Amino acid sequence: MEYTTPAAVAWGGDTPARNNALRRVGHWLLLGTAVLASGCGQLDARRHISAHEPVTTMNRPVVRPVRSISSFSDSLSCMDHMLRAAELPTTLISSKQFPDFSGRVPVAVKDMVVTSLSQMSHLSNAFRYVDYEVDIARQDTVQNLTTILLNNNQMQLQRPALYVSGAIAFVDQNVASQRKTVGASSDRVDLGYSNSNSATVVALEVHLGDFRTRTIIPGLDSANEVVIGGAGEGLDLAGRIGNNYGVRFNVGRDYAMGTGGALRTLVDLAMIELVGKWARVPYWQCLMLDQTNPNFQRQMRDWFNESGTSGQLRLVRSSLISRGYLSSSQGDLGANHPDMRSALARFQADTGVVVTGIIDFPTYEAALRDFVALGPEGALTRIGWSNTGHLTTAAAEPTPAATVPWSIDLQIENPQPAGMRPAFSEGDQIFLSATVSRTSHLYCYYVDTAGAVTRLLPNALQLNTLVSANQAVRIPDWMSANPGFILDAGKPGTEGAICMATAEDAMPKLPAELQGPALTAVKDVQGIPGLQQRFQQALGADGYVAQIMRWSVVGRKAPADSNGAN
Repeated sequence: MEYTTPAAVAWGGDTPARNNALRRVGHWLLLGTAVLASGCGQLDARRHISAHEPVTTMNRPVVRPVRSISSFSDSLSCMDHMLRAAELPTTLISSKQFPDFSGRVPVAVKDMVVTSLSQMSHLSNAFRYVDYEVDIARQDTVQNLTTILLNNNQMQLQRPALYVSGAIAFVDQNVASQRKTVGASSDRVDLGYSNSNSATVVALEVHLGDFRTRTIIPGLDSANEVVIGGAGEGLDLAGRIGNNYGVRFNVGRDYAMGTGGALRTLVDLAMIELVGKWARVPYWQCLMLDQTNPNFQRQMRDWFNESGTSGQLRLVRSSLISRGYLSSSQGDLGANHPDMRSALARFQADTGVVVTGIIDFPTYEAALRDFVALGPEGALTRIGWSNTGHLTTAAAEPTPAATVPWSIDLQIENPQPAGMRPAFSEGDQIFLSATVSRTSHLYCYYVDTAGAVTRLLPNALQLNTLVSANQAVRIPDWMSANPGFILDAGKPGTEGAICMATAEDAMPKLPAELQGPALTAVKDVQGIPGLQQRFQQALGADGYVAQIMRWSVVGRKAPADSNGAN
Protein backbone atom coordinates (compact mmCIF):
# COMPACT_ATOMS: atom_id res chain seq x y z
CA MET A 1 0.00 0.00 0.00
CA GLU A 2 1.32 3.47 -0.86
CA TYR A 3 0.96 6.24 1.73
CA THR A 4 0.77 9.92 1.03
CA THR A 5 2.02 12.36 3.64
CA PRO A 6 -0.53 14.89 4.84
CA ALA A 7 1.69 17.74 3.68
CA ALA A 8 1.33 16.53 0.11
CA VAL A 9 -2.49 16.25 0.16
CA ALA A 10 -4.62 19.02 -1.23
CA TRP A 11 -6.85 19.84 1.73
CA GLY A 12 -9.53 21.66 -0.13
CA GLY A 13 -12.84 19.75 -0.37
CA ASP A 14 -14.11 16.49 1.17
CA THR A 15 -12.15 13.85 -0.76
CA PRO A 16 -11.29 10.23 0.08
CA ALA A 17 -7.57 11.10 0.11
CA ARG A 18 -8.18 13.81 2.68
CA ASN A 19 -10.22 11.52 4.92
CA ASN A 20 -7.55 8.80 4.76
CA ALA A 21 -4.85 11.30 5.72
CA LEU A 22 -6.85 12.52 8.70
CA ARG A 23 -7.40 8.98 9.92
CA ARG A 24 -3.69 8.22 9.70
CA VAL A 25 -2.78 11.41 11.62
CA GLY A 26 -5.29 10.57 14.35
CA HIS A 27 -3.90 7.05 14.59
CA TRP A 28 -0.34 8.24 15.14
CA LEU A 29 -1.49 10.87 17.68
CA LEU A 30 -3.35 8.25 19.72
CA LEU A 31 -0.38 5.91 19.58
CA GLY A 32 2.05 8.66 20.74
CA THR A 33 -0.27 9.65 23.59
CA ALA A 34 -0.46 6.06 24.79
CA VAL A 35 3.32 5.65 24.72
CA LEU A 36 3.83 8.94 26.60
CA ALA A 37 1.26 8.02 29.22
CA SER A 38 2.79 4.61 29.82
CA GLY A 39 6.27 6.20 30.09
CA CYS A 40 5.08 8.79 32.64
CA GLY A 41 3.53 6.06 34.73
CA GLN A 42 6.95 4.42 35.08
CA LEU A 43 9.03 7.66 35.44
CA ASP A 44 11.91 7.15 37.90
CA ALA A 45 14.07 10.09 39.07
CA ARG A 46 17.05 7.77 39.37
CA ARG A 47 17.16 7.50 35.58
CA HIS A 48 18.26 11.17 35.49
CA ILE A 49 21.04 11.04 38.12
CA SER A 50 23.76 11.59 35.52
CA ALA A 51 21.99 14.76 34.34
CA HIS A 52 21.36 16.12 37.85
CA GLU A 53 24.73 15.43 39.47
CA PRO A 54 26.68 18.26 37.70
CA VAL A 55 24.06 20.89 38.66
CA THR A 56 25.77 21.96 41.92
CA THR A 57 29.05 22.41 40.07
CA MET A 58 27.44 24.23 37.16
CA ASN A 59 25.70 26.60 39.60
CA ARG A 60 28.99 27.86 41.06
CA PRO A 61 30.64 31.02 39.69
CA VAL A 62 33.54 30.41 37.34
CA VAL A 63 35.16 33.83 37.92
CA ARG A 64 36.87 34.59 41.21
CA PRO A 65 35.41 37.50 43.17
CA VAL A 66 37.49 40.68 43.21
CA ARG A 67 37.41 43.66 45.50
CA SER A 68 35.43 46.61 44.22
CA ILE A 69 37.94 49.41 43.62
CA SER A 70 38.08 52.68 41.77
CA SER A 71 40.80 54.80 40.24
CA PHE A 72 41.18 56.53 43.63
CA SER A 73 41.48 53.49 45.92
CA ASP A 74 45.18 54.18 46.50
CA SER A 75 44.35 57.85 47.03
CA LEU A 76 42.05 56.88 49.91
CA SER A 77 44.90 54.97 51.53
CA CYS A 78 47.17 57.99 50.99
CA MET A 79 44.60 60.19 52.73
CA ASP A 80 44.48 57.74 55.64
CA HIS A 81 48.22 58.16 56.20
CA MET A 82 47.99 61.93 55.70
CA LEU A 83 45.24 62.26 58.32
CA ARG A 84 47.28 60.13 60.69
CA ALA A 85 50.31 62.37 60.21
CA ALA A 86 48.11 65.42 60.87
CA GLU A 87 47.07 63.86 64.23
CA LEU A 88 43.42 64.41 63.42
CA PRO A 89 41.17 63.28 66.32
CA THR A 90 38.29 60.91 65.68
CA THR A 91 35.18 62.69 64.35
CA LEU A 92 31.64 61.34 64.33
CA ILE A 93 30.00 61.71 60.93
CA SER A 94 26.78 60.67 59.23
CA SER A 95 25.16 61.22 55.83
CA LYS A 96 21.85 61.65 54.08
CA GLN A 97 20.46 59.61 51.24
CA PHE A 98 21.59 60.69 47.75
CA PRO A 99 18.56 61.00 45.47
CA ASP A 100 18.66 60.50 41.71
CA PHE A 101 15.82 62.48 40.16
CA SER A 102 16.65 61.18 36.69
CA GLY A 103 15.97 57.59 37.76
CA ARG A 104 18.74 56.38 35.43
CA VAL A 105 21.49 55.65 37.99
CA PRO A 106 20.17 53.05 40.47
CA VAL A 107 23.19 52.87 42.79
CA ALA A 108 23.63 53.05 46.59
CA VAL A 109 25.65 56.25 46.81
CA LYS A 110 25.27 56.54 50.59
CA ASP A 111 26.89 53.14 51.17
CA MET A 112 29.75 54.14 48.85
CA VAL A 113 30.26 57.23 51.04
CA VAL A 114 30.48 55.00 54.12
CA THR A 115 33.06 52.78 52.40
CA SER A 116 35.18 55.77 51.38
CA LEU A 117 35.18 57.19 54.91
CA SER A 118 36.06 53.77 56.30
CA GLN A 119 39.01 53.39 53.92
CA MET A 120 40.32 56.77 55.05
CA SER A 121 40.13 55.68 58.71
CA HIS A 122 41.90 52.30 58.81
CA LEU A 123 45.11 53.71 60.28
CA SER A 124 44.12 57.21 61.34
CA ASN A 125 40.75 56.39 62.99
CA ALA A 126 39.75 59.79 61.60
CA PHE A 127 36.02 59.05 61.24
CA ARG A 128 33.42 56.91 62.92
CA TYR A 129 30.14 56.69 61.07
CA VAL A 130 26.90 57.12 63.07
CA ASP A 131 24.54 54.60 61.49
CA TYR A 132 21.03 55.67 62.42
CA GLU A 133 18.18 56.04 59.98
CA VAL A 134 14.41 55.71 60.33
CA ASP A 135 12.62 54.08 57.41
CA ILE A 136 8.85 54.07 57.99
CA ALA A 137 8.17 51.77 55.05
CA ARG A 138 10.80 49.16 55.94
CA GLN A 139 11.31 48.35 59.61
CA ASP A 140 14.40 46.18 60.08
CA THR A 141 15.78 44.47 63.18
CA VAL A 142 18.45 47.06 63.94
CA GLN A 143 15.98 49.94 63.64
CA ASN A 144 13.41 48.23 65.89
CA LEU A 145 15.98 47.35 68.57
CA THR A 146 17.43 50.87 68.44
CA THR A 147 14.00 52.42 68.99
CA ILE A 148 13.27 50.12 71.94
CA LEU A 149 16.63 50.73 73.63
CA LEU A 150 16.50 54.50 73.10
CA ASN A 151 13.01 54.72 74.59
CA ASN A 152 14.16 52.76 77.66
CA ASN A 153 17.36 54.81 78.09
CA GLN A 154 19.42 51.65 77.54
CA MET A 155 21.35 52.94 74.54
CA GLN A 156 23.51 56.03 74.05
CA LEU A 157 23.32 57.54 70.57
CA GLN A 158 26.12 60.06 70.10
CA ARG A 159 25.44 63.15 68.03
CA PRO A 160 27.64 63.37 64.92
CA ALA A 161 29.64 66.52 64.32
CA LEU A 162 29.37 66.42 60.52
CA TYR A 163 27.10 65.00 57.87
CA VAL A 164 27.43 64.47 54.14
CA SER A 165 24.70 65.68 51.82
CA GLY A 166 24.33 65.57 48.06
CA ALA A 167 22.60 64.13 45.03
CA ILE A 168 23.18 62.89 41.53
CA ALA A 169 22.76 66.31 39.94
CA PHE A 170 22.00 65.31 36.35
CA VAL A 171 22.37 62.54 33.78
CA ASP A 172 22.73 63.80 30.20
CA GLN A 173 22.30 60.80 27.93
CA ASN A 174 23.83 60.49 24.48
CA VAL A 175 25.54 63.87 24.60
CA ALA A 176 27.75 62.64 21.79
CA SER A 177 26.61 59.91 19.40
CA GLN A 178 28.25 58.79 16.17
CA ARG A 179 27.15 56.16 13.66
CA LYS A 180 28.87 54.91 10.52
CA THR A 181 27.39 52.40 8.09
CA VAL A 182 28.73 51.20 4.78
CA GLY A 183 27.66 48.35 2.47
CA ALA A 184 28.23 46.75 -0.90
CA SER A 185 26.09 44.40 -2.97
CA SER A 186 26.39 42.22 -6.07
CA ASP A 187 24.46 39.42 -7.70
CA ARG A 188 25.90 36.79 -5.37
CA VAL A 189 27.34 38.62 -2.32
CA ASP A 190 26.12 41.37 0.10
CA LEU A 191 28.56 43.01 2.51
CA GLY A 192 27.85 45.54 5.28
CA TYR A 193 29.82 47.19 8.11
CA SER A 194 28.53 49.43 10.94
CA ASN A 195 30.22 51.35 13.75
CA SER A 196 28.65 53.44 16.50
CA ASN A 197 29.59 55.06 19.82
CA SER A 198 27.83 57.24 22.38
CA ALA A 199 28.68 59.10 25.59
CA THR A 200 26.60 59.97 28.66
CA VAL A 201 27.56 62.52 31.34
CA VAL A 202 26.77 61.85 35.03
CA ALA A 203 27.32 64.58 37.65
CA LEU A 204 27.54 64.24 41.44
CA GLU A 205 27.19 67.14 43.89
CA VAL A 206 28.38 66.56 47.49
CA HIS A 207 28.47 68.94 50.47
CA LEU A 208 29.64 68.78 54.08
CA GLY A 209 27.34 70.12 56.77
CA ASP A 210 27.49 71.01 60.47
CA PHE A 211 25.10 68.60 62.18
CA ARG A 212 24.55 70.79 65.27
CA THR A 213 23.09 73.65 63.23
CA ARG A 214 22.08 71.67 60.10
CA THR A 215 23.90 74.19 57.92
CA ILE A 216 26.11 73.53 54.91
CA ILE A 217 29.67 74.69 55.62
CA PRO A 218 30.71 77.23 52.96
CA GLY A 219 33.52 76.08 50.71
CA LEU A 220 33.25 72.41 51.66
CA ASP A 221 31.66 71.15 48.46
CA SER A 222 32.53 68.98 45.50
CA ALA A 223 31.01 68.97 42.01
CA ASN A 224 32.44 66.48 39.51
CA GLU A 225 31.31 64.79 36.32
CA VAL A 226 32.20 61.51 34.66
CA VAL A 227 31.61 60.30 31.11
CA ILE A 228 30.11 56.85 30.60
CA GLY A 229 30.73 55.61 27.08
CA GLY A 230 29.56 52.78 24.91
CA ALA A 231 30.45 51.59 21.43
CA GLY A 232 29.76 48.79 19.01
CA GLU A 233 30.70 47.52 15.59
CA GLY A 234 29.26 44.82 13.37
CA LEU A 235 29.93 43.00 10.11
CA ASP A 236 27.24 41.46 7.87
CA LEU A 237 28.01 39.02 5.06
CA ALA A 238 25.38 37.36 2.86
CA GLY A 239 25.76 35.11 -0.19
CA ARG A 240 23.47 33.23 -2.58
CA ILE A 241 23.98 29.75 -4.00
CA GLY A 242 21.93 29.23 -7.14
CA ASN A 243 18.39 30.56 -7.13
CA ASN A 244 16.95 28.84 -4.05
CA TYR A 245 19.59 28.91 -1.25
CA GLY A 246 21.46 31.60 0.68
CA VAL A 247 23.93 31.99 3.56
CA ARG A 248 24.15 34.91 5.98
CA PHE A 249 26.73 35.76 8.70
CA ASN A 250 26.58 38.49 11.34
CA VAL A 251 29.45 39.30 13.71
CA GLY A 252 29.25 42.07 16.30
CA ARG A 253 31.13 43.45 19.28
CA ASP A 254 29.67 45.91 21.80
CA TYR A 255 30.66 47.34 25.18
CA ALA A 256 29.08 49.70 27.69
CA MET A 257 30.69 51.23 30.76
CA GLY A 258 28.76 50.56 33.96
CA THR A 259 27.26 53.35 36.03
CA GLY A 260 28.19 51.64 39.31
CA GLY A 261 31.94 51.80 38.79
CA ALA A 262 31.71 55.35 37.45
CA LEU A 263 29.74 56.54 40.50
CA ARG A 264 32.20 54.87 42.87
CA THR A 265 35.00 56.88 41.26
CA LEU A 266 32.99 60.10 41.67
CA VAL A 267 32.19 59.33 45.31
CA ASP A 268 35.82 58.52 46.20
CA LEU A 269 37.00 61.72 44.52
CA ALA A 270 34.34 63.80 46.26
CA MET A 271 35.11 62.42 49.72
CA ILE A 272 38.85 63.00 49.26
CA GLU A 273 38.11 66.60 48.33
CA LEU A 274 35.70 67.23 51.22
CA VAL A 275 37.83 65.56 53.89
CA GLY A 276 40.98 67.27 52.63
CA LYS A 277 39.37 70.70 52.66
CA TRP A 278 37.82 70.15 56.09
CA ALA A 279 41.05 68.81 57.66
CA ARG A 280 43.16 71.45 55.85
CA VAL A 281 45.67 68.92 54.52
CA PRO A 282 47.23 68.92 51.00
CA TYR A 283 44.84 66.28 49.65
CA TRP A 284 45.79 67.04 46.03
CA GLN A 285 49.07 65.19 46.55
CA CYS A 286 47.08 61.98 47.00
CA LEU A 287 45.27 62.47 43.66
CA MET A 288 48.40 62.64 41.46
CA LEU A 289 48.85 58.90 41.03
CA ASP A 290 49.92 57.25 37.78
CA GLN A 291 47.59 54.26 38.00
CA THR A 292 44.51 56.46 37.48
CA ASN A 293 45.35 56.67 33.78
CA PRO A 294 43.15 54.24 31.76
CA ASN A 295 45.98 53.70 29.28
CA PHE A 296 48.11 52.39 32.12
CA GLN A 297 45.41 49.93 33.18
CA ARG A 298 45.00 48.60 29.65
CA GLN A 299 48.77 48.28 29.29
CA MET A 300 48.95 46.32 32.52
CA ARG A 301 46.24 43.94 31.31
CA ASP A 302 48.10 43.40 28.03
CA TRP A 303 51.33 42.65 29.93
CA PHE A 304 49.49 40.19 32.15
CA ASN A 305 48.04 38.29 29.18
CA GLU A 306 51.19 38.33 27.08
CA SER A 307 53.72 37.37 29.77
CA GLY A 308 52.11 33.99 30.54
CA THR A 309 52.36 32.04 33.78
CA SER A 310 56.16 32.02 33.95
CA GLY A 311 56.46 35.73 33.14
CA GLN A 312 53.82 36.66 35.69
CA LEU A 313 55.60 34.66 38.39
CA ARG A 314 58.99 36.19 37.56
CA LEU A 315 57.77 39.78 37.73
CA VAL A 316 55.59 39.40 40.84
CA ARG A 317 58.34 37.49 42.64
CA SER A 318 60.83 40.27 41.86
CA SER A 319 58.38 42.88 43.15
CA LEU A 320 57.84 40.91 46.39
CA ILE A 321 61.61 40.74 46.91
CA SER A 322 61.98 44.49 46.35
CA ARG A 323 59.18 45.18 48.84
CA GLY A 324 60.66 42.89 51.51
CA TYR A 325 58.07 40.09 51.43
CA LEU A 326 60.73 37.67 50.16
CA SER A 327 64.47 37.63 50.66
CA SER A 328 66.93 37.79 47.79
CA SER A 329 67.81 34.11 48.35
CA GLN A 330 64.22 33.11 47.51
CA GLY A 331 64.40 34.27 43.89
CA ASP A 332 63.70 30.78 42.48
CA LEU A 333 60.56 29.85 44.40
CA GLY A 334 57.74 28.30 42.38
CA ALA A 335 54.19 29.60 42.36
CA ASN A 336 52.95 26.76 44.60
CA HIS A 337 55.82 26.86 47.11
CA PRO A 338 54.45 27.42 50.64
CA ASP A 339 56.75 30.41 51.21
CA MET A 340 55.66 31.98 47.93
CA ARG A 341 51.95 31.51 48.67
CA SER A 342 52.45 32.90 52.18
CA ALA A 343 54.25 35.98 50.83
CA LEU A 344 51.52 36.50 48.24
CA ALA A 345 48.81 36.22 50.89
CA ARG A 346 50.53 38.79 53.15
CA PHE A 347 51.04 41.15 50.22
CA GLN A 348 47.40 40.78 49.12
CA ALA A 349 46.15 41.48 52.65
CA ASP A 350 48.35 44.59 52.96
CA THR A 351 47.27 46.04 49.60
CA GLY A 352 43.52 45.32 49.91
CA VAL A 353 43.45 42.56 47.28
CA VAL A 354 41.26 39.50 47.91
CA VAL A 355 43.56 37.01 49.68
CA THR A 356 43.94 33.91 47.50
CA GLY A 357 47.65 33.12 47.59
CA ILE A 358 47.76 32.93 43.80
CA ILE A 359 48.84 35.34 41.09
CA ASP A 360 45.75 36.88 39.48
CA PHE A 361 45.43 40.20 37.68
CA PRO A 362 44.56 42.34 40.77
CA THR A 363 47.66 40.93 42.51
CA TYR A 364 49.78 41.45 39.39
CA GLU A 365 48.58 45.05 39.06
CA ALA A 366 49.22 45.82 42.75
CA ALA A 367 52.69 44.25 42.67
CA LEU A 368 53.74 46.16 39.54
CA ARG A 369 52.03 49.42 40.39
CA ASP A 370 55.38 51.23 40.57
CA PHE A 371 56.84 49.26 37.70
CA VAL A 372 56.23 52.01 35.12
CA ALA A 373 56.30 55.80 35.02
CA LEU A 374 54.13 58.06 32.90
CA GLY A 375 55.12 61.32 31.26
CA PRO A 376 53.09 64.56 31.22
CA GLU A 377 51.18 63.38 28.13
CA GLY A 378 50.29 60.05 29.72
CA ALA A 379 52.88 58.06 27.72
CA LEU A 380 55.10 55.45 29.31
CA THR A 381 58.54 56.88 30.07
CA ARG A 382 60.00 54.05 32.13
CA ILE A 383 59.51 50.28 32.27
CA GLY A 384 61.10 48.40 35.12
CA TRP A 385 62.26 49.24 38.62
CA SER A 386 65.45 50.84 37.33
CA ASN A 387 66.04 53.79 34.99
CA THR A 388 67.36 51.60 32.17
CA GLY A 389 64.09 51.69 30.27
CA HIS A 390 64.09 47.93 29.73
CA LEU A 391 62.18 45.14 31.40
CA THR A 392 64.19 44.03 34.40
CA THR A 393 63.74 41.27 36.94
CA ALA A 394 66.53 42.22 39.31
CA ALA A 395 65.18 44.07 42.31
CA ALA A 396 67.00 46.08 44.89
CA GLU A 397 67.51 44.62 48.32
CA PRO A 398 64.76 45.56 50.77
CA THR A 399 65.49 48.44 53.08
CA PRO A 400 66.76 47.08 56.41
CA ALA A 401 64.32 47.61 59.25
CA ALA A 402 67.09 49.17 61.31
CA THR A 403 67.18 52.21 59.01
CA VAL A 404 63.55 53.08 59.83
CA PRO A 405 63.33 55.50 62.81
CA TRP A 406 61.96 53.60 65.81
CA SER A 407 59.06 55.41 67.43
CA ILE A 408 55.55 55.08 68.85
CA ASP A 409 52.61 57.22 67.81
CA LEU A 410 50.21 57.35 70.78
CA GLN A 411 46.97 59.27 70.24
CA ILE A 412 43.64 59.99 71.92
CA GLU A 413 40.83 58.83 69.62
CA ASN A 414 37.80 60.32 71.38
CA PRO A 415 35.64 62.44 69.02
CA GLN A 416 36.63 66.08 69.56
CA PRO A 417 36.77 69.28 67.49
CA ALA A 418 39.83 69.40 65.26
CA GLY A 419 42.96 70.77 66.91
CA MET A 420 41.63 70.62 70.50
CA ARG A 421 43.13 68.42 73.24
CA PRO A 422 40.18 66.77 75.04
CA ALA A 423 39.42 67.38 78.71
CA PHE A 424 37.44 64.53 80.29
CA SER A 425 34.91 64.46 83.08
CA GLU A 426 34.93 61.80 85.79
CA GLY A 427 33.66 58.50 84.40
CA ASP A 428 34.09 59.41 80.72
CA GLN A 429 35.39 56.60 78.54
CA ILE A 430 38.82 57.18 77.02
CA PHE A 431 39.93 55.65 73.72
CA LEU A 432 43.60 55.49 72.75
CA SER A 433 45.58 54.04 69.85
CA ALA A 434 49.26 53.20 69.49
CA THR A 435 51.24 52.66 66.28
CA VAL A 436 54.87 51.52 66.10
CA SER A 437 57.11 52.38 63.16
CA ARG A 438 58.79 48.95 63.28
CA THR A 439 57.50 45.51 64.15
CA SER A 440 57.91 45.47 67.95
CA HIS A 441 56.65 44.09 71.24
CA LEU A 442 54.25 46.62 72.76
CA TYR A 443 53.51 47.28 76.46
CA CYS A 444 51.06 49.99 77.53
CA TYR A 445 50.23 51.31 81.03
CA TYR A 446 47.68 53.68 82.55
CA VAL A 447 48.69 56.11 85.33
CA ASP A 448 45.92 57.78 87.37
CA THR A 449 46.04 61.15 89.14
CA ALA A 450 47.53 59.56 92.27
CA GLY A 451 50.37 57.95 90.32
CA ALA A 452 49.06 54.37 90.53
CA VAL A 453 50.19 52.28 87.52
CA THR A 454 48.01 49.69 85.75
CA ARG A 455 49.11 47.53 82.82
CA LEU A 456 46.67 47.67 79.90
CA LEU A 457 48.61 45.66 77.30
CA PRO A 458 49.21 42.76 77.27
CA ASN A 459 46.23 41.34 79.16
CA ALA A 460 44.27 38.10 79.45
CA LEU A 461 42.53 38.64 76.09
CA GLN A 462 45.50 40.18 74.27
CA LEU A 463 48.38 37.91 75.24
CA ASN A 464 50.45 38.49 72.12
CA THR A 465 52.73 41.50 72.53
CA LEU A 466 54.14 41.45 68.97
CA VAL A 467 52.51 44.04 66.66
CA SER A 468 53.23 44.84 63.02
CA ALA A 469 54.69 48.10 61.86
CA ASN A 470 52.27 50.94 61.03
CA GLN A 471 49.30 49.03 62.42
CA ALA A 472 47.13 50.99 64.86
CA VAL A 473 46.41 49.10 68.09
CA ARG A 474 43.20 50.28 69.75
CA ILE A 475 43.28 50.71 73.56
CA PRO A 476 40.77 49.35 74.42
CA ASP A 477 39.68 47.63 71.21
CA TRP A 478 36.33 49.38 70.85
CA MET A 479 35.67 47.59 67.55
CA SER A 480 35.68 44.21 69.30
CA ALA A 481 32.53 42.69 70.78
CA ASN A 482 34.56 41.87 73.91
CA PRO A 483 37.23 44.56 74.35
CA GLY A 484 38.50 43.04 77.62
CA PHE A 485 38.39 46.28 79.63
CA ILE A 486 37.01 49.84 79.65
CA LEU A 487 39.25 52.81 80.33
CA ASP A 488 37.35 55.44 82.35
CA ALA A 489 38.60 58.82 83.53
CA GLY A 490 39.27 58.81 87.28
CA LYS A 491 39.44 61.57 89.85
CA PRO A 492 40.03 65.20 88.81
CA GLY A 493 43.63 65.99 87.96
CA THR A 494 46.13 64.90 85.34
CA GLU A 495 46.17 61.31 84.12
CA GLY A 496 48.29 59.68 81.49
CA ALA A 497 49.28 56.62 79.55
CA ILE A 498 52.66 55.37 78.40
CA CYS A 499 53.53 52.74 75.82
CA MET A 500 56.92 51.04 75.49
CA ALA A 501 58.12 49.15 72.39
CA THR A 502 60.94 46.60 72.51
CA ALA A 503 62.71 44.57 69.83
CA GLU A 504 62.17 41.29 71.73
CA ASP A 505 59.82 40.02 74.38
CA ALA A 506 60.74 42.04 77.46
CA MET A 507 58.44 40.37 80.00
CA PRO A 508 60.99 37.73 81.21
CA LYS A 509 63.58 40.51 81.82
CA LEU A 510 61.27 42.86 83.74
CA PRO A 511 61.25 42.86 87.56
CA ALA A 512 58.71 40.76 89.44
CA GLU A 513 56.44 43.72 90.25
CA LEU A 514 55.83 44.29 86.51
CA GLN A 515 55.05 40.65 85.77
CA GLY A 516 51.83 40.54 87.78
CA PRO A 517 48.33 40.28 86.29
CA ALA A 518 47.12 42.99 83.94
CA LEU A 519 44.38 45.52 84.76
CA THR A 520 45.40 45.62 88.42
CA ALA A 521 47.51 48.20 90.25
CA VAL A 522 51.25 47.50 90.03
CA LYS A 523 52.83 47.40 93.48
CA ASP A 524 55.90 49.43 94.39
CA VAL A 525 55.88 51.42 91.11
CA GLN A 526 54.89 55.08 91.32
CA GLY A 527 54.05 57.18 88.26
CA ILE A 528 55.52 57.26 84.78
CA PRO A 529 59.11 57.98 85.97
CA GLY A 530 59.09 54.87 88.17
CA LEU A 531 57.87 52.76 85.27
CA GLN A 532 60.53 54.08 82.91
CA GLN A 533 63.20 53.43 85.52
CA ARG A 534 62.23 49.73 85.72
CA PHE A 535 62.37 49.34 81.92
CA GLN A 536 65.74 51.08 81.69
CA GLN A 537 67.23 48.89 84.40
CA ALA A 538 66.00 45.73 82.65
CA LEU A 539 66.67 46.62 79.01
CA GLY A 540 69.09 49.53 78.99
CA ALA A 541 68.52 53.02 77.62
CA ASP A 542 68.66 51.79 74.01
CA GLY A 543 66.57 48.68 74.50
CA TYR A 544 63.20 50.35 74.17
CA VAL A 545 61.34 53.44 72.97
CA ALA A 546 58.47 55.11 74.80
CA GLN A 547 55.68 57.57 74.17
CA ILE A 548 53.66 59.40 76.83
CA MET A 549 50.17 60.90 76.54
CA ARG A 550 48.59 63.03 79.30
CA TRP A 551 45.10 64.50 79.66
CA SER A 552 43.09 66.50 82.19
CA VAL A 553 40.12 65.24 84.19
CA VAL A 554 37.53 67.62 85.66
CA GLY A 555 34.73 66.95 88.12
CA ARG A 556 31.37 66.01 86.69
CA LYS A 557 28.73 68.68 87.11
CA ALA A 558 25.72 67.76 89.20
CA PRO A 559 22.41 67.63 87.27
CA ALA A 560 20.13 70.64 87.71
CA ASP A 561 17.04 70.20 89.93
CA SER A 562 13.50 71.02 88.92
CA ASN A 563 13.97 74.68 89.90
CA GLY A 564 17.03 75.05 87.69
CA ALA A 565 19.51 75.11 90.62
CA ASN A 566 22.59 72.85 90.68
